Formats: sequence, structure tokens, C-alpha cells
Amino acid sequence: MGYVQNAKSHLMTIGNHRRLVREGCFKLGLYWQGLTHDLSKYTWPELRIGIKYYLEGQSPHNGERKAIGYSTAWLHHKGRNKHHAEYWIDYTIGPMENRHVAGMRMPVKYLVEMFVDRISASKNYHGAEYKDSDALEYYEKRKEYMLIDDHSRKQLEILLHMLAKKGEEETFAFIRREVLRNNYLEKWQGLVRKHMPYSH
Repeated sequence: MGYVQNAKSHLMTIGNHRRLVREGCFKLGLYWQGLTHDLSKYTWPELRIGIKYYLEGQSPHNGERKAIGYSTAWLHHKGRNKHHAEYWIDYTIGPMENRHVAGMRMPVKYLVEMFVDRISASKNYHGAEYKDSDALEYYEKRKEYMLIDDHSRKQLEILLHMLAKKGEEETFAFIRREVLRNNYLEKWQGLVRKHMPYSH
């Protein structure tokens, strides 16, 4: 594919992804996040890499990683978008000898945006083949090297499992009714056990 075709295809992919995220966020009342999601992808540090390494069905970040060993576009992106767990990486506090880099607890509205982002990416890449378990399957393959706060990880896993077993409509209703109002993991777990028991 030539540069112009790559540019068109990449911009269509971004636009479709943002449309899907916007629709999901609007259903949850996260209007500003829906409107501003992934706008940094239109900035030159990310856009040029997206065009250069565009490949249908794959993230251009992986193409850049293969070429130079890391992704400048991803480093730029994760530092500007709060719906990524990697945005929330910092040093722990406490005695100097015990400090280390770790994931910090994500504010619930950004964790929910991350969840919507994962659904939308799965829909974008899978198209007509999409199923509600796709986001969970994607996460399960990559969770071992995902640096994220334990509390935030548990919350994300609860939503991914609920989506896979109960579907989008019921999961979104749960998010509107309970998650965005009650940022308490213990209450989430109790509600999930009551309405949708699963072993995890």
C-alpha cells in the first residue's frame, strides 16, 4: 500500500474507533470523554507512525516496535490519555529502599473509558465477527505483562467477565447503575456474586 492509501485507511480506522467509543461513552453519560477520546492520534508524533506502519487488523505501534525496538507513538499516546493504565504508572511512596515503579489506582471514569475502548477496538478489528467475549480474550492473552494497580485490574476483570457472560446491554446498565456511582470494589464484587456468579 502507498502512503496516501495508508493515510486514508489509518484515518478511517481512527475515525471508526472514535465513533464506537463515543457511542459507548455517551450511553454511560461520559460525554466529554466520548468527544475527546484518542484525539492525540491526530497529532504528528502519532499520526506519522500510524501511517508509516499501517497494516489492516494490527496496531501500527507493533510495526514500529519491530523496526526500532520500541514505539515512539505509543510512548506519546499513553502519556496523554488517562484511559490507559500505563498513564498511571509512578513511583511508590515509602522508604527509599522499598520504592519501585507501579501502577496507581485509576479513577473509575477512566477505567470505564478503558473498558469501552477495549470493546470498541475489538469491534473495529473483528467487524462482523465480533462477539462479546473478544475483549476478555484479548486481555487474557496480554494480562501478564500489563502493569496496572491490583484494585483497577480487579475492576476491569469484573467488567470483562460480565460483558462476556451477560452481554453489552446488561453490563452497561450495571456500569450506569453501580460502577459510576459507587467506586468500591467490595460492593462491585457483592453485586456480581449476587447477579452473575462466576469463579475467578
